[in-house]
Amino acid sequence: MEFTVERLQKVKEIVARYPDGKQKSALLPVLHLMQEQEGWLSVESMDYVASLLSLEPIEVYEVATFYTMYNLKPVGKYMFEVCRTGPCMINGSDEIIAYIGDKLGIQPGETTADGLFTLKTVECLGACGYAPMMQMGKHYKEHLTKEKVDAIIEECRRNAAMNN
Repeated sequence: MEFTVERLQKVKEIVARYPDGKQKSALLPVLHLMQEQEGWLSVESMDYVASLLSLEPIEVYEVATFYTMYNLKPVGKYMFEVCRTGPCMINGSDEIIAYIGDKLGIQPGETTADGLFTLKTVECLGACGYAPMMQMGKHYKEHLTKEKVDAIIEECRRNAAMNN
């Protein structure tokens, strides 16, 4: 689990943004780089990041386990991160989570056997006016209904088939 040459250059650029002795400030963006490269953060990859930033491995583990944006086990090609806080719950997020789980045959925190989908519940995504909603990568899917969920799943399956 080492960075590519290009990503190592990016790490150097990130670290250079911070004063000497403040490598820990670069931890979040460097963990994002690793997750982009590997798809998730293994213990080995976190240890590697720790060595690059001259940190103790525990310092990296503490950060990676605190934030839900880091995946500590392999995830599907499409990750459905469904908001489950108050405004989304009042507008039906619990039903949407259950529907997605039933439709895909998984529970929150699980990935489908084909490796296509992971269902994850998350805290507020900051789009309460669009509840219930979920994040897929960098995109928000808002005002979710069962029909919208069906269309999203079908679109993901079509895209996956076209890219294989």
